[in-house]
Amino acid sequence: MSAMLSMRRNPGFTIIELVVVIMIVGILFAIGLPSYKYVTTSNRMTSEVNLLLGDMQFARSQAIKEGQPVTVCISTNGIQCAGVGNVNWQDGWIVFMDINATKSVPAVSDILRVEPKFTSTDTFVASSPVFWAATFNRAGYAPTGVATTLTVNLHDSTDNAQWTRCLAVTPIGSPSTERAGIGTPPCT
Repeated sequence: MSAMLSMRRNPGFTIIELVVVIMIVGILFAIGLPSYKYVTTSNRMTSEVNLLLGDMQFARSQAIKEGQPVTVCISTNGIQCAGVGNVNWQDGWIVFMDINATKSVPAVSDILRVEPKFTSTDTFVASSPVFWAATFNRAGYAPTGVATTLTVNLHDSTDNAQWTRCLAVTPIGSPSTERAGIGTPPCT
């Protein structure tokens, strides 16, 4: 009769087996979480810097195509440039036809693209106070009056160098992105 009782018992996990499985899952979670954070943060940062890169390239190509100046500038409201002194590109920006190259929007209909403020806590700050706007002339050059490459540095809230990205615009108007420690001047 005791043999019949042991056959009817519901097979299950012992407490030792359960503890071992929980420990294995915990170890895998501890190993995988930092990798997941790196991937998600790196992808977000790359996406943010590529938004501005794409709009700079678009502005340059529109200037060449239309034969008129096109400006990309920081804009907190999406309809006018924030102006000199604002170097925080994370506040958003606009791309517009700037026929007189004055870095001010002639009419709302001249706005070609609007990028709103970042929803993340990342900072996207220009390395120079003159880089609150970039105007590309009809030949695609960026006549900023500065003979050096200008950069916008993108940092996450932890200021971790491995996630730092930069957008650089050369005096001839060629925009590119870089990672921390690379480029001239180096991305910081």
